[in-house]
Amino acid sequence: MQRVEDIKKIIEENRAVMLYFSAPSCNVCHALKPKLVSAIESNFSEFKIINIDVSIEQELAASFSVFAIPTVLIFLEGSEFLRKSRHMSVDELIKEIRRPYDIMCS
Repeated sequence: MQRVEDIKKIIEENRAVMLYFSAPSCNVCHALKPKLVSAIESNFSEFKIINIDVSIEQELAASFSVFAIPTVLIFLEGSEFLRKSRHMSVDELIKEIRRPYDIMCS
């Protein structure tokens, strides 16, 4: 079990963090995850990626106000920058992150 305090500490200590909320019963979650993780890793070297299984971590999901899956939360410099739920495009997500990420890391 992951603790809210531990996740918040990771967000504070890393410049870029992605929280990926999913569940074993979610087919969309399983289809999206490898594409999204691959795209983040190949485009943004500084990202820390954390997977959260909402079937186990209900308290964690609630503390981040996540009530639908899949949900992606992007944190830059400790602040929530982007939140996407359900239907999302990996390419659009990368485009939305690119400019602020490049500014942050330049």
